[in-house]
Amino acid sequence: MRCPAPVERRWGVGVSSFGWVAVGCELPPQWDLRRAGWTLVPARSSGGVVLLDWRRGRDAAARQWLAGAADPSGCVALGIDCAGERARLLAAGSGDALRADVGLAELAQRARRIAAARDSLPRRLEVGPLTLDLLHRDARTGARWLALHPREFALLWRLAERPGERVSRTRLLRDVWRLDFEPGTNRVEVHVSRLRAKLAAAGIAGLVETDPEGGYRLSVPHAKPPPPSPERAEGPLCASGISC
Repeated sequence: MRCPAPVERRWGVGVSSFGWVAVGCELPPQWDLRRAGWTLVPARSSGGVVLLDWRRGRDAAARQWLAGAADPSGCVALGIDCAGERARLLAAGSGDALRADVGLAELAQRARRIAAARDSLPRRLEVGPLTLDLLHRDARTGARWLALHPREFALLWRLAERPGERVSRTRLLRDVWRLDFEPGTNRVEVHVSRLRAKLAAAGIAGLVETDPEGGYRLSVPHAKPPPPSPERAEGPLCASGISC
């Protein structure tokens, strides 16, 4: 019996758990990591490896999933025989993009490396009155969750990595939206506005400030401003989308 399309299913967290996003419910045997010893534990967490069915004509659900992922580094797109398409997905931040004929042993090893890397990331950030939870993809103040959209959470996490440091609009487009070009929209401003509204509703208005030099910063009382971060150095975007 087949499920209505599209369908999304996700399981557990950790090196031995994975998720499956596809138009139908069936997981092809050649991609079924259960045969390599992985465990399927029903969960709504996005912290584990997620396999995406990217085969031509069946990729609608996978594309929708990837577009809404706050952090696509745990996604493995499968069934892509076009080298250009694989390169595009990797450039967009996907954890991996593989051909349809990838062997189960290779898939398991690649997924294991992705899961191990994600497992080494901090699960929570404590910043001022907020606790940001990477597994829940949400933030809370006390016991109250903010019910953040994935992009709102990714935006807040990026600012919370170095509270008090200005993060330019260009850098937010790169780090949160995976865009190396100016899209000509106000998507950053819209998401900042929505994030501020949810923070205000939780009684912590003013946490996200607009920097006089452009961009935004997280204002945390009594927090020591972080030193300049060389790895965040950037220049203006050229017409080609490459930093000048």
